[in-house]
Amino acid sequence: MDGLNEYRTARVAEVLDDFRTLQYYIAAAPVNPDNTDDYYTEGWAALRQCALDGQHILNCGADITVPQSNGNPDEQAKAELKHVLLDAYARRHEGQKIYLRQAAAQRWNEWREQILMGGRPHSGNHSQLRGCDQQLRSELAQITDEMIYNELKSSDITMGRWTDEDPSLRAVQRWVRSRRG
Repeated sequence: MDGLNEYRTARVAEVLDDFRTLQYYIAAAPVNPDNTDDYYTEGWAALRQCALDGQHILNCGADITVPQSNGNPDEQAKAELKHVLLDAYARRHEGQKIYLRQAAAQRWNEWREQILMGGRPHSGNHSQLRGCDQQLRSELAQITDEMIYNELKSSDITMGRWTDEDPSLRAVQRWVRSRRG
């Protein structure tokens, strides 16, 4: 027995709480523009995709296979806690990705509204709107698994959280791939 199950339990609770908070933010983001002519614009399409992705990560089933250890009850609890931590950690990771993508799309919407100043797209603002779309694409491209993983890890360490047994980025990516379908 390594005596760390208390830390493992606390870690799972922290990560699940983070994921729950992200879900509130994801669910609160708008998905439809006030003007239906804007429905198919890049930012609104991104916001709708984020809402769908948020529902998917919330609704996809947990891996309910129970890992078996070759040890005593404490070793079994350790194996189960590590298994649950991967599930929670990967969901938080995906939730953070969705949240960052939503934030970029919402900034796009604000920029677009500033350009339009209550009006509609026309030849005089077409170039500015195209620049706004390009900025959105650039921001979305910067939201990578590596960036998110490192950002969350750094945040956890800064908050003094126990991260000794956090899953690797590869394990998180495998979990995510196994839930797509």
